[in-house]
Amino acid sequence: MGTSPVIVGVDGSPDSERALRWAAEAARVRSAPLRIVHVWPYATAERAAAGERGGDAVLADLRDRPFLAALPEVEFRALSGLADTLLPALGAEGQLLVLGSRGRGGFASLLLGSNGLACAARSACPVVVVPRPDRAGTERGPDGEAVPPAVRQVTLGVDAASDEPAAIGFAFAEAARRGARLRVVSGYTWPMLLPPAFEYAAVYESTQPDYEDALALQLADALAPHRARHPGVEVAVQLRAEDAAGQLVAASVGSDLLVVARHRRRLPVGPRLGSVAHAVLLHAVCPVAVVPETADDDGGAGSGG
Repeated sequence: MGTSPVIVGVDGSPDSERALRWAAEAARVRSAPLRIVHVWPYATAERAAAGERGGDAVLADLRDRPFLAALPEVEFRALSGLADTLLPALGAEGQLLVLGSRGRGGFASLLLGSNGLACAARSACPVVVVPRPDRAGTERGPDGEAVPPAVRQVTLGVDAASDEPAAIGFAFAEAARRGARLRVVSGYTWPMLLPPAFEYAAVYESTQPDYEDALALQLADALAPHRARHPGVEVAVQLRAEDAAGQLVAASVGSDLLVVARHRRRLPVGPRLGSVAHAVLLHAVCPVAVVPETADDDGGAGSGG
């Protein structure tokens, strides 16, 4: 077909079933193939090959799902190895990588599994993590699953002082596909603080309204080309001197999807997500899309956070 697939990782858990349903809808609206992947953590290559031929019980259980029948192309793939290594690498092959917030392994009480963190931090394509419906603030139906918001909304978290074109473009495109409005949320710190050499003195060369006005202009400039590309998308901007992560988690209650840039940090033990992306993955009640800004996230727009 020539179109990169939407890839979803499954393991037979209820969380991966939710991720599969989300990924199937994403593939449908994109007219893209759907690739369903199960990683055998300790399987031999022969066992994985047998899984692709139909011997994988997890994949076999999914083959007859009615919601998959309407998709243009569905591929089932069994892999052998470590999920937190293989799944992030699949991002190089897809346009979107989808996971549930927790799988079968680890501690059930954890808010986010290691595979979700690894993929969000390292995947070359955007990663969507679908949360459980038991997070505080989630409206649930009779079946216990999350109820979609009455008004379709995509929320974008963006740093008004930075240029984040990939995340902004992704959010606009998602809002256009869904016929949703786009809520742009940006937080900033006031008073501005200088480094320790200046004894953390507040910067008063400009007043807070002047500073906020300058940020608003920067944000408007960053959004302008995407508004022009998607004139049908209704946009509301929220710029406040409040914690960005807290604003985004609150906004997730009324959103179909929350989009943030990856803002990866480099530490001696390897790359880690920026604080805002990490916080919303842990606490947002709607699916969260983490979008890489550059191929390797080194420096430039993809650094910081």
